[in-house]
Amino acid sequence: MNNLNDWNKQVIEEFRANGGKVSGQFAGGTLLLLHTVGAKSNQPRINPLVYFKDNGNYVIIASKAGAPTNPDWYHNILAHPEVTLEVGTEHFKAFATVAERQERDRIFADVAQQAPGFGEYQKNNPRIIPVVILKRTDESV
Repeated sequence: MNNLNDWNKQVIEEFRANGGKVSGQFAGGTLLLLHTVGAKSNQPRINPLVYFKDNGNYVIIASKAGAPTNPDWYHNILAHPEVTLEVGTEHFKAFATVAERQERDRIFADVAQQAPGFGEYQKNNPRIIPVVILKRTDESV
């Protein structure tokens, strides 16, 4: 793989070919494809992300593998919070919101218990890693 885009493309292809299942580091995990519109480019973007559930909503973590900056997709949802998700074989619209601090801390603690790597990312990072809540807005696309 030359770069992250090539890696993402391979994960997306495998996800779609196998009804949402992938191998490698995400094998057995809960993965979704987040469709956003670029904050600056206004071009469509797709990112494979690990997700969690909270009160019936999908939750994603803007960890960028522990990097000191937020991922591009995070800036995209701030600019364009209406997104599309692929979860398994479903394809539907959702609305993205960034959890406020108290809710963020509650959800992040739960996520870190399920996936300790996220807790490590936060422990080693000066920024507060955002938690994004994805609320389904309609059925299939």
